[in-house]
Amino acid sequence: MGLGGGRGRASRISSGDIDAQKAINAAAPQVDHLLGRILALFRPYRRTIALMIMLVLLTALLSVFPPLITQRIFDDGLFPAGGVNMAVLGRLLVILVALLLASNVIGIWQTWLTSKTGNRVMGDLRVKLFDHLQQMELAFFTKTKTGVIQSRLANDVGGVSTVLTNTVTSVVGNTVTVIASAVTMFILSWQLTLIAFVLMPIMVLVQRRVGTVRARVAAQTQESLSNMTAITQESLSVSGVLLAKSFGRTADESVKYAKENDHQISLQVKQMMTGQWFFAMVQLFVSLLPALIYLLSGVLMSHGDTAITAGTLVAFTTVQARLLQPMMGLMRVALDLQTSSALFARIFEYIDMIPSIRDAPGAHAVNPAQVGAIGFDHVCFKYPDARPSEPPTLKDVSFSIAPGEFVAFVGPSGAGKTTIGYLIARLHEASAGRVLFAGDDVRDLTNSSLIDHIGIVSQQSYLFHDSIAANLRYAKPDASDAELRAACVQANIWTTIEAMPDGLETVVGEQGYRLSGGERQRIAIARVILKDSPVLILDEATSALDNTSERIVQEALDEASKARTTVAIAHRLSTVQHADRIIVLQAGSIVESGSHEQLLAQNGLYAQLYSEQDTDPPQSD
Repeated sequence: MGLGGGRGRASRISSGDIDAQKAINAAAPQVDHLLGRILALFRPYRRTIALMIMLVLLTALLSVFPPLITQRIFDDGLFPAGGVNMAVLGRLLVILVALLLASNVIGIWQTWLTSKTGNRVMGDLRVKLFDHLQQMELAFFTKTKTGVIQSRLANDVGGVSTVLTNTVTSVVGNTVTVIASAVTMFILSWQLTLIAFVLMPIMVLVQRRVGTVRARVAAQTQESLSNMTAITQESLSVSGVLLAKSFGRTADESVKYAKENDHQISLQVKQMMTGQWFFAMVQLFVSLLPALIYLLSGVLMSHGDTAITAGTLVAFTTVQARLLQPMMGLMRVALDLQTSSALFARIFEYIDMIPSIRDAPGAHAVNPAQVGAIGFDHVCFKYPDARPSEPPTLKDVSFSIAPGEFVAFVGPSGAGKTTIGYLIARLHEASAGRVLFAGDDVRDLTNSSLIDHIGIVSQQSYLFHDSIAANLRYAKPDASDAELRAACVQANIWTTIEAMPDGLETVVGEQGYRLSGGERQRIAIARVILKDSPVLILDEATSALDNTSERIVQEALDEASKARTTVAIAHRLSTVQHADRIIVLQAGSIVESGSHEQLLAQNGLYAQLYSEQDTDPPQSD
């Protein structure tokens, strides 16, 4: 968790601005491509959209008639040559009211369909992004802040909600309305129509410039939101709060958040105000347009143009006033698309990422006849983002494990022990050589079949903020209470759970912090027992525990290891003395292999490590 001062924060914001600019620059030449991908999101709802378009067209068609009827009301009903004609006036008013009622009812139906479809599309996009992130390799998450990932799901998808919910109907509806209104105005008076549209090209050019500026600001705003989400996720997690309180840095965390919040506020205001002058000018122009229409009408009528009557003038200004909303709507859609282009680019950037670890074409399930057999054949591994000068984590490692064998990997910190466990489960991919499982290269197996046969207990076992039962059923959703109890008994945790007031329904708290470390580990072991996998990987499962908890947890692990192939990554050598074989790693290479007694007799690295741990003072409970 970073606790940097002002200089670090300035650098962070500057980096965000650079990333935002890169995003908008990358998106700018691909707006048409992005538009195609956005419209493709609506494909599953094409029938509903077809109905929406029909309703939009019908609404637009109905909107043509009220101005024409208004013209008839004035010319044939109110001011005909023989005086007011009440019969004609009554019929026209009934028709006008019916048309307006029908238009409004259809509009409500259309709005419901639009909202429903748009939000479903947005939900589909969010689920698609989440599902794709679930497929990404472990290395992606180790180098990306959780808060940044959360921001893509929440803030970026939420930031394009307006485009997703309004694009189709707004474009179709407003375009048809503008065309219908223009045709109606042209029918009423082509001269007045020309003056009404003379400044449209200038408005379009200004709108494009405003859209470019807003897109850049929007990208910067989302980058700032990502930073805020990351700060929140890191600082307000149980571990983050504990760290801040332990070092007395809670005030610094608040200052850091406040600085980013101030930056976010300024960007939000800037985004809101960008283009306001443009829309104010458009509003002013449209407001003044009736005056120009009246002036032009006066000039034409003074020169003997008898086509412009009082009814024509009222009908024309009515249509012209109704033209404002769809024209502004089209401009706003274009502006939203430009503004959202960088956000869509950020979303599609994640969706377009190809997981480096995925099922190969023709991948098959694990061979049940050889389950439990594990092998490394000249395996090398180096993290993809490691510097060229860094040595590989594993170098030419080869070994084999027979079904049912208990093999422990030990060595100094950084020797590559945990990496071996990750490679077996294919959480990482070997840089060279082959990792074998049940006689096959893991790259030839389906990932789901491979992981179904492996149970993992790590040093920091993760528990959800839920009941003990729900955490256990994560391994087997349909497990009965009896099965849960049996797994807990085998993991040496049932007596503890039974003593709790709520038993299996006890809520464990964020990351299980309401339980002790030993209790969390034993629940994690029970979860793995419930999964009942033939291969068990124990990744330093007791290294963070006190002596008493370690003894209890070790008993549970020994019970869980029975009749299973077990790979134990250990720091405390006392926990693996009974292993069938112990493999000693140093600097990514195997340097020794044998039983506990054989390795002590060799008087090599293992004997040295054992001697150092044996002379350590006993750990305080």
